[in-house]
Amino acid sequence: MYKKPKNDEKWAWTNHVLGKMMYYRISESLVKRVVRFPKRVEVGIAPGTTACMQPAGSKKNPSEVWVMYVDMGEVAKLSIPKKKIITSWRYPGISPIGEPIPIPDDILAEIELAED
Repeated sequence: MYKKPKNDEKWAWTNHVLGKMMYYRISESLVKRVVRFPKRVEVGIAPGTTACMQPAGSKKNPSEVWVMYVDMGEVAKLSIPKKKIITSWRYPGISPIGEPIPIPDDILAEIELAED
């Protein structure tokens, strides 16, 4: 059974990411782990966002779990940093370093609609 994360003083979850977590079978604890201990960090495609990644899968079937978030502590100058999780996805394989973040087309389309 899927457990919906709750907003608190350190974490905020968009409805978008909740749907993507269910679709890609990504747990709340995995999202938090990716944000806390990223293997790779990039500038997100949405204004003011950060994208980070951790490897997943196996040697035979590697994949990556990506999370895009906004650090609300920096934006609002809060004493307690709060992360607003925008989206999360699984990338099949290993993404090339130094190239644009491998964001699925459906997520790109939804982010573009939200910015309009």
